[in-house]
Amino acid sequence: MTQTAVIFGGPSPEHDVSILIGLPATRALAAAGHDVAAIYWSKTGDFFAVEPDAEKEAFYDGVPRKSRPLTLGTTGFDGKKAPRPDVVVNCCHGGPGEDGTLQAALDLARIPYTGPTVAGAALGMDKFAFGAAVAAAGLPTLPRAVVSADAAEPPFAGPYIVKPRFGGSSIGIEVAADWPTARALAQQVVHYRAGAVVEPYRPDSVDLNIAARAYPAFELSAIEKPLREKGILDYRDKYLTGGGEGMASAPKELPASIASEIEKQLREAAATVATVAGLRGIARIDFLLDGDDLYVNEINTIPGSLAKHLWIDPPISLTQLLLDGDDLYVNEINTIPGSLAKHLWDVPFASLLDAMLEEAGRRPTTHYTTAGADGTALRAAGTIASKLG
Repeated sequence: MTQTAVIFGGPSPEHDVSILIGLPATRALAAAGHDVAAIYWSKTGDFFAVEPDAEKEAFYDGVPRKSRPLTLGTTGFDGKKAPRPDVVVNCCHGGPGEDGTLQAALDLARIPYTGPTVAGAALGMDKFAFGAAVAAAGLPTLPRAVVSADAAEPPFAGPYIVKPRFGGSSIGIEVAADWPTARALAQQVVHYRAGAVVEPYRPDSVDLNIAARAYPAFELSAIEKPLREKGILDYRDKYLTGGGEGMASAPKELPASIASEIEKQLREAAATVATVAGLRGIARIDFLLDGDDLYVNEINTIPGSLAKHLWIDPPISLTQLLLDGDDLYVNEINTIPGSLAKHLWDVPFASLLDAMLEEAGRRPTTHYTTAGADGTALRAAGTIASKLG
């Protein structure tokens, strides 16, 4: 029987959120009949095998009791009763679990995994590079500039949103009234040590989020509009409200009440973003709507709760058909069907995970080749000593 491992945690500010992603995924896979190993990535960067049915309380003080230390090398995981997974479900939200670091280690260990490739993860985590890629694809996005102590003032006026250049979608987000304040924040806030970016602050804009997956076919979820009480949607709004269920239980409109033209534009833009970012697994794509102007904001390649709460949107209308033997007839259309036909559209969490596991095996993340490395360059070269001269 094949074994699946779920990795969660990681040395990241979003460590706790990652635990709350990984534990439910582990339970859902076990309930669906999978042989599941739970691998905890600690705040210090060490791996541990933990009980698959562990509760969140076990992680309050760090590494749970009775955990078994593991090491990850080029041949997989080693240690006492170390798991030998055929595939890994990556539930590490933010930090090195989402920026390509863990992906590269798993590639070298030749372990298939869910979610983005190294390149897709790195692009999604770099807000400046992602914004440039989106703009190059012809999609509307707010301008961004890198902040540093000696950086010139950007060609757009404040006030500004200041964000970590490499980080999640909510931690470390600040509003700066002017450029000197933005530069001062970039020097003082711990989350900006690896870099910071600014973009225009649009206080009247609203957030719109949609999930996307490329397997078994390209699909887009419902569109949600988070409801915020203040100017920006921060970490507390996303993950510390609603009894710890994060975005799944935070105040929202789901499906969002937006004009059909805006919805069409958003879905078309999301499809383009998926292509640009090399979508793999389930990603959440975030937009800003300011009046009638829609902007691509960012992509979360390993979103909180794997964005499972977004896969509930029914079609706008339900067409009823009649089948008489082999003859099919259109009967009527219900533009507002009972319960919004929710029971016909829900995608169970276990089904989302199963599709991700199958994709991990059928869509490899690495395509190494030695084509052209036939020794010709070695034979044509001079001695090594001659290259030192």
